[in-house]
Amino acid sequence: MDSSISTQGIEPPLPKQQQEVPGTTKGMQPAPDHGETSYSGSGRLQGKRALITGGDSGIGRAVAIAFAREGADVLVSYLCEDEDARETARWIEDAGRRAILEPGDISDAAHCRKLVEKAVGEFGGIDILVNNAAHQMTFDNLEDIPDAEWEKTFATNIHAMFYLAKAAVPHMGEGGSIINTASINSDNPNPTLLPYATTKGAIQNFTAGLAQLLADKGIRVNCVAPGPVWTPLIPATMPPERVADFGKNYPLGRPAQPAELAPPYVMLASGEASYISGATIAVTGGKPLI
Repeated sequence: MDSSISTQGIEPPLPKQQQEVPGTTKGMQPAPDHGETSYSGSGRLQGKRALITGGDSGIGRAVAIAFAREGADVLVSYLCEDEDARETARWIEDAGRRAILEPGDISDAAHCRKLVEKAVGEFGGIDILVNNAAHQMTFDNLEDIPDAEWEKTFATNIHAMFYLAKAAVPHMGEGGSIINTASINSDNPNPTLLPYATTKGAIQNFTAGLAQLLADKGIRVNCVAPGPVWTPLIPATMPPERVADFGKNYPLGRPAQPAELAPPYVMLASGEASYISGATIAVTGGKPLI
C-alpha cells in the first residue's frame, strides 16, 4: 500500500467549479484523497463502535476509512448523498468491518436519537461519536443572510451535537471518546462565513464544557479544528472564483486533502489519548489559532 497522500493538483489555482448544495465527491476537480490507498491501520481501534456524522464524504469519509482500518465498525450518518455514502461503506467493508448507512437530517432531534438507537441496536453500544457534519453558505453582507439560513446552520452544526451527545452518553462506557469537528473559524472567523464561523466558536466552547461535565464518567471530549480542506462543501457553498484560490493564503499554500485530517481523529479516539480531553487539535496548514 502506498504510504503517501496525493496532494497533486490541489495547489491553487484550482479549477473554477460549482455544485448544488450539499455537493458530491464525483463532481470535484481534482478528486479528493480520503486515504483510500494511503492509510494503513495497526489495530488501534480494534473492536470499537463508532458513529460518524457527515461520514459520506470529505473529512467524514477519511475518518471512516481510517477507523475501519484500525478495527472499528462504523455507522455513517449523512443527509442525502446516497452514492457517496455507498462508496464510504464499500471502503469500510473492504477493511473487514461493518458499515451501517443512515440518511437523514441531523438538525432534527428525533433523527439524532434514531441514529444512536440504530448504532446501539446494530453494534451493542457506542465507543466513539464523531460530530462532523456541517452546513455553511457564503454571504458578503449581513443583510443578505436569511433568518432561516442562520437557524439552519445552528441546528445542523451545534444543536445536533447536543442531541447526539445527550443520546449517546448513556451507551458509552469509560474510555469513550466524543470528537467534534470545529474549524480555524472558531478562533479566526471568516466574515463571509458568519453563521458557520459563529457555530464553530460555539462548538469549541461546547467541547470544553462537555469535557469537564463527562470527566467523572471517563468519557473524553475533544475537537479538531481544520483549516481549508478539499471537500464537496467547498464547490457547493463558495463562488467559483473563491474555489479557485481556496487555501492559497495559508502558509502551506494549499488546502488539505481529507486524508490529512484522519490521523488526529484516530489518535483522539484511541487509548493513546487517555489524558487528552477538552483539547482543540489544530490542523491548519501552518496558520495559528488565535
